[in-house]
Amino acid sequence: MPRRTPRNATDGVRTSRRLFGFLKTASVCVLIAALLSPLTQTAAAAAPSAAADDYCGGRCSDILPPGENGNATLAQILLNQAFGTQPDHAEDQLGPYANLAGGYPGLTDATINTFFDDASFGVPSDQVASSEKPAGRGDVTIVRDKKTGVPHITGTTRYGTEFGAGYAAAEDRLWLMDVFRHVGRGQLTSFAGGAAANQGLEQQFYRNAPYTEADLQAQIDSAVADNGARGQQALGDVNAYLAGINAYIDASDGGRYFPGEYDLTGHKDPITNAGTIDHFKVTDLVALASVIGSLFGSGGGGEVNNAVSLLAAQAKYGVEEGTKVWESFRERNDPEAALTVHDGQSFPYGAKPADAKGQALPDAGSVTEEPLVYDRTGSAATASARSMSGTAAKATLGSARRGMSNALVVSGKYTASGHPVAVFGPQTGYFAPQLLMLQEIQGPGISARGASFAGLSMYVELGRGQDYSWSATTSGQDIIDTYAVELCQDDYHYLFHGTCTAMDQVERKNAWKPTLADGTAAGSYTMRAWRTKYGPVEYRATVGGKKVAYTSLRSSYLHEADSIIGFQMLNDPDFVKGPQDFQSAAQHINYTFNWFYADSRHTAYYNSGDNPVRASGVDAEFPVWAQPAYEWRNWNPATNTADYTPASSHPNSVDQDYYISWNNKQAKDYTTASWGDGSVHRGNLLDDRVKKLVVAGGVTRAKLTQAMADAALADLRAEDVLPDLLKVIDSSAVTDPTAAAAVGKLQAWVSAGAKRTETSPGSKTYANADAIRILDAWWPQLVKAEFEPGLGSDLYTAFTANLPTDEAPSAGHGPTGSHAGSSFQYGWWSYVDKDIRAVLGEDVQGGLPRKYCGGGSLGNCRDSLISTLKQASALTAAQVYPGDDQCSAGDQWCADSITQRALGGIKHGRIGWQNRPTFQQVVEFTSHR
Repeated sequence: MPRRTPRNATDGVRTSRRLFGFLKTASVCVLIAALLSPLTQTAAAAAPSAAADDYCGGRCSDILPPGENGNATLAQILLNQAFGTQPDHAEDQLGPYANLAGGYPGLTDATINTFFDDASFGVPSDQVASSEKPAGRGDVTIVRDKKTGVPHITGTTRYGTEFGAGYAAAEDRLWLMDVFRHVGRGQLTSFAGGAAANQGLEQQFYRNAPYTEADLQAQIDSAVADNGARGQQALGDVNAYLAGINAYIDASDGGRYFPGEYDLTGHKDPITNAGTIDHFKVTDLVALASVIGSLFGSGGGGEVNNAVSLLAAQAKYGVEEGTKVWESFRERNDPEAALTVHDGQSFPYGAKPADAKGQALPDAGSVTEEPLVYDRTGSAATASARSMSGTAAKATLGSARRGMSNALVVSGKYTASGHPVAVFGPQTGYFAPQLLMLQEIQGPGISARGASFAGLSMYVELGRGQDYSWSATTSGQDIIDTYAVELCQDDYHYLFHGTCTAMDQVERKNAWKPTLADGTAAGSYTMRAWRTKYGPVEYRATVGGKKVAYTSLRSSYLHEADSIIGFQMLNDPDFVKGPQDFQSAAQHINYTFNWFYADSRHTAYYNSGDNPVRASGVDAEFPVWAQPAYEWRNWNPATNTADYTPASSHPNSVDQDYYISWNNKQAKDYTTASWGDGSVHRGNLLDDRVKKLVVAGGVTRAKLTQAMADAALADLRAEDVLPDLLKVIDSSAVTDPTAAAAVGKLQAWVSAGAKRTETSPGSKTYANADAIRILDAWWPQLVKAEFEPGLGSDLYTAFTANLPTDEAPSAGHGPTGSHAGSSFQYGWWSYVDKDIRAVLGEDVQGGLPRKYCGGGSLGNCRDSLISTLKQASALTAAQVYPGDDQCSAGDQWCADSITQRALGGIKHGRIGWQNRPTFQQVVEFTSHR
C-alpha cells in the first residue's frame, strides 16, 4: 500500500518550476485530478521499532541526500514538474547536507544532527510514521520514521528479513533498480529513451562488461558453489530479496501506485493500466553488481595510453632519457605522496621490474580504438550522440576512475572521549533518486544500518553494526592488464596458445522512439563487442609490423557477484567482533576498495581486491604479449581465476594514530593504476588537517567533521600550489598594474584560507570571486606555458591523455556531465609543485629530471607566469564560465554547483559546491559487546 502523499508546500532547496516542454498547465491539472485517487490509501497502524543491541550511545549519525524516497507516482511527478512540490522524504536530507558548508565553523557535538540524521538502531515510538507487514507476512515488519522515512526492517526469520529488504528497496527505488538492470545489460536506451546521456551510459558499461545472460547466471552459480554454507545462505537471501521486490511490483501494479516513470516511458498506460513491469530475477542483480563494480571498484587499465606516451617520450629524448622522463611523470612511488598507511610499512605492488619482459608496445601511429557502436540511425547518428560515445569510451579505457569517497579516522588515544572517532563515506555522484538508499536490517544473522546500492540492498554495504562501523573509498590499484593478441586468418581470429581461435561476437541492438519522459527523436544502433579469452578487445594496432588486438583482462571480470560473501560477513554480528574479523570480511570483497573500521576501542584499515600475481618481469604499466609466459600465475581462462597476492601483502593496519583517504596512495611501494599520486593530492587536504588535530589531541566528532567540511571547500591548487607560484612572481617587484592587481587578489584569497565559500550562507556569490575566476582561467594556461615548450607538443599532449591538467569544480565528469561535486582528483598540481620548487631552489624529493618553467631560469619562469596571469585575468566571468543547460554564462557559483542528476521524473534544486562524500557517517562508539 502506498505510504506517501504529495506535499503542497515546498521546503528546503527548491526545484525548477519549468514544465515538461510537451505539457501544458491545463493538461497537468486534468491528469493530476484523475490520478490522485490511488494515493488516498493509508499505511498500516504505526507500531514502534524495537531497537537491537546498540553500543553507539547516540553518537552515530549519517546523511544521504536528496532523500530516502526515490519513487513517485505519475501524479507526484506531474505536481513536481508543474509546481515544484516534492513527495514526502524525496528531498528532506538535501537541505541539511547543503547547509553544512555554511554551518560547520560553529559545529559542536550537540549540533551535529542539525546537519546529519540520528543513526541509532530502531525508531522511538513517538517517531514512528508507519508500520507495515509486507505482503501480509507475519515474520517481518517495516517501520518508517517520521523525520526521514528510512525503512527499519525487522524479521523473525532470515527469509522474512530479506523479503522485507527487497520490498522496502522496491518501495524506495524500483524505477532506479529497473534502469540499472538495463544499464548492466546495455539496454538502457531501449528501456528509458535515447537521450545522448543514456547512450553514453550504456556504452560505457557495455564496453567494460559485455556479458550474456549465461555469463550473468554463471557468476551467481560460481559465487554460491565456491563459498560453502555462506554461499548457500547468500543464494537464499537473494531469492527472498527478489520475492520481496516482486511482491511490491505486483501490489503497486494492482493498486496503481507504482513509479510514474513507467507511464511516462510507455511501459504502462496511465488510463487503462495496460502494460507490465517485469519481475526481477537473479541475473538482474548480477547485472546491477557489474555496473557498481565497474564504476567504483575496478582499478587499472590505461596501458595502451601509457605505451603511447612512453613512445612519445622516447621519441623526444631517446630511449634511456625518455624512459626516465616518463617514469618521473608517472610517479609510481613518489616519496612525497600522502599515504593512508603512514607508519613506514611497505607493501610492494606494481613496481617497475629491473628487466621488463614480454612488452608489446605498439608501432608509432598504429593504435586505433576498437569501435563499439555500429549501424547508427536517426538520433543515434547526430553529432551530440557521437560525441557522447567518445566521452564514454574515454571514461572506460583510461586508468582514471572518478570518485570522491573519503575517510578520516582517529584512534581513541587522541580523542577527548578515549574512543575512536570516524567521519567517512563513499562518493557515488549526485542523482535523483540517489544510487544508494538507507535502511536498517535486523534479523537472524543480520544487524546493521547504513547505505546500499539500490537493487543490491539485501545487506548493508556501508554503515554500522551493533558496536562497529565501516566504510570504503575507491583504491584504484591495478587489477586490469592489457594483452596483445596476435591476429591470424583475419581481424577476428587470434592466436591462443598457438591455435588460431575465433573471437566471440556479442551484440546488443537498441532502438528507441520519443516518449513523454524523453523526447529524443527515434534512433537505433548496435553495440558489438569482440571477446577473447584475454578479455574484450579495446584497441587495434601493429607491434613490430604484426597486426594485434589489445584486450583488457581484469581479475573481477566474470566475478562481480563474488563480493556478496564479504558484505554478508560485515552484516553478521556473530562474525565481526573486532578489527581482525572486519579485515577478514573485507578480504572476501574483490572490488578495489580501501576499507575503514572503528569500534569503541580500535580502528583498522584494509585494501581489498583480487590483485593478480603477475609473471616475473611483467610491467603492469604496459601491454604484454598474450602468451603463456606472461599470463597471470595459474590463470584459468575458462573461469578467469588465477593466483592472487595474499592478504598480508595488501596494505592493512590496526590502530594507527589516524587514517585518511581521498583516493590517494595507500602505502609506501604500493602503486595505483591512475596517475597523479605525487606531492600534491587532495588527500593532503585531509592529512594536513587531521594531523594537526591529532597533535593537539582531544579530537571530537565535531572537530573531525569540521576538518572534513573545511577540506570540502578548499581549492587544492590555491592551498598547496599557489603560494609557491606567487613566491616566484614576487621574487622581483611586480610593476605591471594588471599583474599587480591580480597578484593582490590571489594573495588575499590565500590569506583568507583559499576556499570557495559564499559571502554568506545562501548568497550564491563567492567571497574572493575575482581571485577564484583568475585561478580557474590561469591554471590551464600556466600549465601549458610551463611544460609544453620543454616537453614538445606531442609529448605534452600524450601526457595530458594520461592525466588531465585540471579538475576544477565546474569540470565535466564523463557521461553524467559537470555539477558532480567531485573535484581536484586528477590534475597536474604535483608536477607544477615539484617544478616550481625546483626552480626556486628548494629541496624536492622524487623531482622531475629537468626544470621546465622558463627552461629552469627563475626570471624566465616569472615572466611566463606573469604573462599567462595577465591573459587569464583579462578573461571575463562569462568566458571562464560559459554556461550550460543548468547555468547562464558568467554565473560562477552556479558553474560550481551540484545538481542531483535526474534518473527519474522528480527534480531538485541545485546546492552549493562541496567536495564531499554523498553518503556520510559520523561515528563514535561508547562501548563494546
